Amino acid sequence: MRLLEGVVRPYAWGSRTAIASIRGLPTPSAHPEAELWFGAHPAGQSECLDAHGKPDRTLLQVIEADPEATLGQAVIDRFGVRLPYLLKVLAADEPLSLQAHPSSEQAAEGFARENAAGIPIDAPERNYRDPWHKPEVILAMTPFDALAGFRDPARTVDLLRGLSLPELDPYLGMIAGQPDRDGLRALFTTWITLPESVLADLVPAVIDAAVAALAAGKTEFDAELQTLLELGEAYPRDPGVLASLLLNRIHLEPGQALYLAAGNLHAYLRGTGIEVMANSDNVLRGGLTPKHIDVPELLRVLDFAPASPADLSPVVSTLGAERIYTTPAPEFRLSKVELDGTGMHQPSTISFDMPGPQILAVTSGRIEVRGGGQTITAKSGQAVWLADSDPDVIVAADSAKAVLYRARVPLGDGTPG
Repeated sequence: MRLLEGVVRPYAWGSRTAIASIRGLPTPSAHPEAELWFGAHPAGQSECLDAHGKPDRTLLQVIEADPEATLGQAVIDRFGVRLPYLLKVLAADEPLSLQAHPSSEQAAEGFARENAAGIPIDAPERNYRDPWHKPEVILAMTPFDALAGFRDPARTVDLLRGLSLPELDPYLGMIAGQPDRDGLRALFTTWITLPESVLADLVPAVIDAAVAALAAGKTEFDAELQTLLELGEAYPRDPGVLASLLLNRIHLEPGQALYLAAGNLHAYLRGTGIEVMANSDNVLRGGLTPKHIDVPELLRVLDFAPASPADLSPVVSTLGAERIYTTPAPEFRLSKVELDGTGMHQPSTISFDMPGPQILAVTSGRIEVRGGGQTITAKSGQAVWLADSDPDVIVAADSAKAVLYRARVPLGDGTPG
């Protein structure tokens, strides 16, 4: 059992207030803070703190020093000597890139192929930096907006027709005549491969049509068109602006979550949430970014099957003070725990007797974690690492209210995955 300090990632789309506030630091921060990582990812390793609150070793070093005690043989047998998940606080003030992640089979094949081609791991054109897939779940802490999954094509036909733009007619015909995954593939492929000279005229025309439709007040797709305008302002010649019209525009209230499996095209737009993902760096980008876009490889991994927002929601259950978000991902299970130090509104303690490895990330208040004669206090912005060999623990609120998020590998708990 160890106290963890997270790693802040300062991406340009991040917030200057959300993560700093969670960590109890002054706001605004000196630069955007996009993600706070808790885990053993080689690109951003959490530090284990000693009894004096000083960095001792990284979590990766702790795991590598005794894999069986930290991970457990069941995790090693299934995932190797590696923590199979990464937990993050994600704070977006601006949209992220349009992207998708490969399946396990696609990742393994792509990683081997790029290795054989001699492409350096850190090369900008590299698609596969490891042989693993990257399913992920995002749980909203604040109102959270995203684009995710291809919308029912019939609804997309309604949206495009509502723009009343003759320049869209040739593209509209692709999906109106074939309102299924094949029609979606044809339209998306056409848009993402348009020459920049065509995009320079088409994207502004679509934006003008969206402005007119919103001004007329005759559209049921206000949120989708507002998002189009925001993306078009930031990326005026990007095919991802057009692609946004094909995706579900999803709004999450705090406590709601979104699960993204392999092949799901998505982009987070704004908001703060807890994200847990399989421990991988494999991203295929589709727009809204200056970074490398490999169109053929993206098309190879995308799943064009239409999905409703309900299809992308985890199964939610409650066990005492723990709210559990179940997904098909075998690498992780995420849950939220709210404790009340006064014991008046929620329980003040909770017991965790599942095997590790687990990470308990605190986002509000303080907690005490007690087990095996040891007590660790973690404040907001810190986390506690529980190894497989650690004894059962009791987690208690050490403040009037404490909120924590629990990430673990769902082995032996009777839930799917």
